[in-house]
Amino acid sequence: MEYFRTYDSLPEDAAFIRRSVFMEEQGFKDEFDDTDRISKHIVLYTDDDRPAAVCRYYPDGDGKCYIVGRIAVLKEFRKRHYGQLILREAERQAGLEGALELSLAAQVQAAGFYEKSGFAAVGEVFMEEHCPHIKMVKSIS
Repeated sequence: MEYFRTYDSLPEDAAFIRRSVFMEEQGFKDEFDDTDRISKHIVLYTDDDRPAAVCRYYPDGDGKCYIVGRIAVLKEFRKRHYGQLILREAERQAGLEGALELSLAAQVQAAGFYEKSGFAAVGEVFMEEHCPHIKMVKSIS
């Protein structure tokens, strides 16, 4: 049975997953930033204690909207719905902290994944490094 651990600072398991997916697979250079220091980091572990997926979240402004990001699943664990599980866990935890809305910057190629989880695209497509992104929001009130 998979389980989650939530950290107040970036754990090595989360950094490993993000380096593997975003830097090695997708070619991003600026993966780690100051936001890591203010975020909570959720890692999904397999039943045999292997880190498989990650995301981070933090309140934006007045604490009613939370930003979710850096959602990644290691290649060997894809097609197991771990992305959906960790997104749902971030939504649950942010809701317990008082969030009424979630916002994220989705890679355009992944927008359909977020739409299936109730997010809607808003605004124009923008570039982060070499990759087109779109802002997406979801009400959780």
